[in-house]
Amino acid sequence: MTALDTAFVREQFPPLADGWVFVENAGGTYVPRQVIESTREYMSETQVQPNWNFASSRRATERIEHGKHLMAEFINADHDEIVLGPSTTMHVYLMTQALRHQFKPGDEIIVTEQDHEANVGAWRRLEEFGIVVREWPVDRKTGALRYEILDELLSARTKLVAFTHCSNVASIVHDVPALAKKIRAAGALAFVDGTAYAPHFPVDVKALDCDFYVFSLYKVCGPHQSVLYGKREVLKQLRNQNHHFITDENVAYKFLPGGPNHELAAGCVGIADYFDKLHAHHKLTPANRFHARLQRVYQLIGTHEAKLADKITAFLGSRREVRIVGRQPSSDGRLAPVIAFHVPGRSSADIVAKLNARQIAIGHGDFWAARLIKALGLTAEDGVVRIGLAHYNDDRDIDRLLTALDQALA
Repeated sequence: MTALDTAFVREQFPPLADGWVFVENAGGTYVPRQVIESTREYMSETQVQPNWNFASSRRATERIEHGKHLMAEFINADHDEIVLGPSTTMHVYLMTQALRHQFKPGDEIIVTEQDHEANVGAWRRLEEFGIVVREWPVDRKTGALRYEILDELLSARTKLVAFTHCSNVASIVHDVPALAKKIRAAGALAFVDGTAYAPHFPVDVKALDCDFYVFSLYKVCGPHQSVLYGKREVLKQLRNQNHHFITDENVAYKFLPGGPNHELAAGCVGIADYFDKLHAHHKLTPANRFHARLQRVYQLIGTHEAKLADKITAFLGSRREVRIVGRQPSSDGRLAPVIAFHVPGRSSADIVAKLNARQIAIGHGDFWAARLIKALGLTAEDGVVRIGLAHYNDDRDIDRLLTALDQALA
């Protein structure tokens, strides 16, 4: 099987030349030259208002729309089923406001104890409108969602369940199709945050069959944007969150107060250009659709990242003092290459400081999954040390990281 050519990959990312080992990718990846160039071209050639009939405006419109169409194909959605917005947090907040008019006092929403706050906090705010928010708890030892509890939480009053495709701390991947089927059978909507999943595995929203899916492009080598997907029939029913003259049928704009970020939408073209460059370089099986080419590239990425993650977990697992968080394989054996750990009696901040001193770019804390960290008996301030890998990390990175860890844990 073809192996990922990490030397070629690393050539595409200018910041990797700074001499540091970057393993805070779960917080946001570097962007490749293709994204930088697509954004630069838009800003230097077509930084005008789109949708007018003069030449530069027409080119601006084409670049923005091209970026949007490619991001729809990224997750196998139709272009009128997605919205490009500033962040996952903002997308979720806007969806709570668009949906709340369909809920009445006493209706229930389920959120998890495992999720990043982006997919928890805004839903909880609906309590002020009389909505009952119920929490889906995690196992206190592993951080895994307690699947058996969902059946107890679901009822005729449940209107929506918000849960993560993959934990950004515990790295646990959830069976979205099975969960979405169960949630729909209860008459509720399934709202999935894929931000920690999309960097490592291909997303196919048609196969997942959830009602909503949201993820951050800056975690998948893109600009600081987010993609919101919703089933067309659901999105059309939701209330406009933009200017009063935007119709409820105008999905492209009704969830974008103030409109999209034009240059970053155009910059999304570079994401596709980058992955297509990997596809061509590795001489993978040809495919007409970007989504199909992307799936082939992700096979290389997944194999490479899993190998690096296994090397790290083997090292940490050999240290009796280290407690690894989560890492409970999904039904098909997948785990995201995110390894969070802490050392009882030791400060996570102190460990990170020692790693930073050796040019290891890494952080500590709750990573906005504060409820999960608390459930595990840790403090949000100190939290865990998190190693988040990306496909441009290589064996030399991991060797340097493990040498530094060995010294930091001594």
